Amino acid sequence: KLVQNNFFSKSQVINILEEPKQNSNISSQIIYGEKFKILSKNKRFYKIKLLYDNYIGFISQKIRSVNKFKPTHKIKVLKSRIYLGSNNTKKKKTNKWLPFGSKLEILKKKQNFIMFEKNKWIKVNDVSLIKAKNKNFCKIFNLFINCPYKWGGKTYEGIDCSGLTQMVYKIHGIQLNRDASQQAKQGTTLSFIDESEPGDLAFFDNKEGDIIHVGILLQNHFILHAHGKVRIDRIDQTGIFNAEKQTHSHKLRLIKSLL
Repeated sequence: KLVQNNFFSKSQVINILEEPKQNSNISSQIIYGEKFKILSKNKRFYKIKLLYDNYIGFISQKIRSVNKFKPTHKIKVLKSRIYLGSNNTKKKKTNKWLPFGSKLEILKKKQNFIMFEKNKWIKVNDVSLIKAKNKNFCKIFNLFINCPYKWGGKTYEGIDCSGLTQMVYKIHGIQLNRDASQQAKQGTTLSFIDESEPGDLAFFDNKEGDIIHVGILLQNHFILHAHGKVRIDRIDQTGIFNAEKQTHSHKLRLIKSLL
């Protein structure tokens, strides 16, 4: 069964779990407008596969799915505020929001607002046509700075290293796999940092040689990555250098170009 995440929930995202258990770790998230396939189910959980990156995990059966829609626009800001109200009433500001990269259908327009579900509105400036690509890669980088780290996260409220790279590339129309080890198998390998350009990816391994971290290279040997929070650090041929601790926090394994 194919399902599209078109919902208005308390948490704004659906958490994907590693195991079909209530206390399982979160491995990733489904944001508004993403499609997934239900592979199987038990009494409390669905086993699902995201169509965007083929990521497999489990979600609660309590999730409410509504009718499918054809996406026409995408959210271009980190936190797009939702307002409630009809065409003839004053729109009420809420604490609800749609995350960056969400896909939605524009049903109506009125003044500076657009309606994406019945009586649910967001500001016109928060969305862009789904086919439009952002030409300013660095502007997208800056949106995420200081976002808190969250294992499996993909949004303003919390994001992990590979979720950060996937979401930044997604808004530019480039598909990345979900985990750092999977992303490291994509693109063209570069021999040196000096060969790289802003937007290329750097991958880092542990003592066992497993890829455990990824970041986005910037100009002048800087890197954007999620470590404690989304931050910018220096990078050299050894790895990421943390100026606060005066030590390398991650050991460089390889650099990939996907642009």
